Amino acid sequence: MTMSVRLPRAFSAPAAALAIVAACATPAPPEPSPHNTLTAAERDGGWRLLFDGATLDGWRGYDSEQVPDGWRVEEGTLHLAGGGGDIVTRDAFANFELSLDWRIADGGNSGIFYRAELGSEAIFMSAPEMQVLDDAGHPNGQNPLTAAGSNFGLYAAPGGVVRPAGEWNHARIVVEGDRVEHWLNGERVVEYTLGSPEWAELVRNSKFNDWPEYGTARSGHIGLQDHGDPVWYRDIKIRVIG
Repeated sequence: MTMSVRLPRAFSAPAAALAIVAACATPAPPEPSPHNTLTAAERDGGWRLLFDGATLDGWRGYDSEQVPDGWRVEEGTLHLAGGGGDIVTRDAFANFELSLDWRIADGGNSGIFYRAELGSEAIFMSAPEMQVLDDAGHPNGQNPLTAAGSNFGLYAAPGGVVRPAGEWNHARIVVEGDRVEHWLNGERVVEYTLGSPEWAELVRNSKFNDWPEYGTARSGHIGLQDHGDPVWYRDIKIRVIG
């Protein structure tokens, strides 16, 4: 005699198959963290915010104790809407990893400085710069030495990495001792050694040769450039190394 066994409804073949598929499905990616915040892992890793998305606390003008009027908080970004001069962090840093997002207007030009010393006539006389630029709309974009991501005027960045004007780019600068790396949108675009024979030769053959203090500071401020064009920054955070 042949016996048939009826599976309970909860264990019917279609339902079981669906359960297996569901168990094997790729989990949904986690929701991105809100801008201008730190995750628990970042806090544990020693990161700190340099911009909280709501105030300009921790910043000042390069040649003034106050933040110039042209810089303001706009919809969670640190935005240069008009002139006024470069700004710097109140704190100075020696060895660090800096991470931030930037967006530039059509044809715009700005820059990120590091180890800037106060007291020079202009910030670029002492501080190396990572170029922030609309490569397609600004003449500097035609020269790799002055294109987005470059160590301005000294070390060239490859083309095709920066995103168009109006889109967000992610930048990192890593400084440890004399070693420097520029990262743009997940790619290392520049690396160099401050004070090396190669670096010294490049400086001698550039405009920076006129300023003996250029690139010599062992510690200094993070700076954002006012080059006269609208620019936006967000998620500015730093991790001290060592």
